[in-house]
Amino acid sequence: MPFTALHPELGRIDSTQPDLGAGLAWSQVHKVSPRVALTCPECAWGVHAKHSPNRVRFFCHDAGRPPECSLANESWEHHMLKLEMAGAVRAAGWFAELEVAAADGSWRADVMATSPDGTRRIAWEAQLSPITVEDIQARTDRYAAEDVAVCWVSPHKRPPVWLGAVPSIRVRVPEQAQAPWVVDDGLGGFSSGTWSFQEAELCQFVRWVLHGLLSPCQSLSARREVMRIVDGEHHWFRRSLWWTSRQSAEAQDAHEQERLRREEAARQRAEAARGREAQRKKREAEARARREQWLATPEGRKARQRQLELRRLKDAQVVEQRAAARRLQAREADERARRRAEAQERRARKLAAEQEREVRQQLFRRELERRAPAMGEAWWALLSREEAKEVFRTVFDAAWRREGVRVRIPPGGGAAAGFAYGVPVHTSNRLYGIVRPCPALLPLAPQLTYHQVFALNAQEAEALEANGLRADRITRLDLAAR
Repeated sequence: MPFTALHPELGRIDSTQPDLGAGLAWSQVHKVSPRVALTCPECAWGVHAKHSPNRVRFFCHDAGRPPECSLANESWEHHMLKLEMAGAVRAAGWFAELEVAAADGSWRADVMATSPDGTRRIAWEAQLSPITVEDIQARTDRYAAEDVAVCWVSPHKRPPVWLGAVPSIRVRVPEQAQAPWVVDDGLGGFSSGTWSFQEAELCQFVRWVLHGLLSPCQSLSARREVMRIVDGEHHWFRRSLWWTSRQSAEAQDAHEQERLRREEAARQRAEAARGREAQRKKREAEARARREQWLATPEGRKARQRQLELRRLKDAQVVEQRAAARRLQAREADERARRRAEAQERRARKLAAEQEREVRQQLFRRELERRAPAMGEAWWALLSREEAKEVFRTVFDAAWRREGVRVRIPPGGGAAAGFAYGVPVHTSNRLYGIVRPCPALLPLAPQLTYHQVFALNAQEAEALEANGLRADRITRLDLAAR
């Protein structure tokens, strides 16, 4: 599916140009009778003018074409990328020819861009099929041998292995028909000591390249690893060559010169430090030599002897100080052990006392539980029947007068062992209070802490409070005792 063909009289014609590049209308080659004898510029097989459903014009091989013709085997995506690059070249004011081959057949450019004055040529190659770095470098060198610059373009989602090894870019294929093609790899900027990926529309990128605003720049070996976020994850890529601006190239050179300057300054400082160290060692060696000479004299030998005696004394002092320190540590360890033993003994005595107190409390409780019925009976025997009735009438009257509630003794009710042999009285739906619990039996009824308790008089109230009941829970009836 080539975009170019050979006309029997006019030579090469281009379906992407309005006049086919030869002053012809498309209608002069498309569906005309008799048919124009057009041929493929690569395999010389017959071709005929045709257009796709979306009106893209091209030339189609006649039946029986040679299977090895590369123009016929190119994919639709390859053709669309060539069209986009040709349109970008022409929009930039340069001439664009498609499927231009070298005279010796050593190369064939998908799109050959030629400057208006004819002094510069740049080949734009859509490279979709796999190729090694060595092969694409060889093809780039063949272009350079004829003074033709080249930019290799890949539309694949994954960057090819040769991207960054030769002047190249990766473009993002638009998902919608009117959306632009975008360069998202191969275009870079240098700032703050590192390269970063830049993006631009393909049409704008081609304009920048043709107008000399972008050129290939070799990245320094220490700056070839570049981080990029892909699908929310950080990935590292290696790029040896970028399309970039003159400012970025100069920024990299300036950064490298600054790095070399700092390294040279560091090297000079290290060299100076080594020189100073050598001088110090030399002075020390000379001093040692003079000292050895002096020590060989009688005065030197006497001084050495005194020095040895002082050293022995000092060593002995150090030994004694260490022994004293060990003795002190031993005494401190003994003291700590003694204090630990005393603390353990105190804890043991305290535990034994608590256990003894708990045993006594248990015995007291058992004895109190055994005597509780008799004590409760004796407690209520302190009142006559009439006095007991007077107590309950007072409780009932006070409840009605103060709170407006009717209080009663439940059927079968009386002194309850669970309430220290006090008598529980109820309203219609709750326990109202406990009348005259026995103070001596309070240890058997801890739940009395949460109830209202009625005492005969101040004397009984004091007895209840003395046995652990809170004063705010006690209501005195202020009745006379017998």
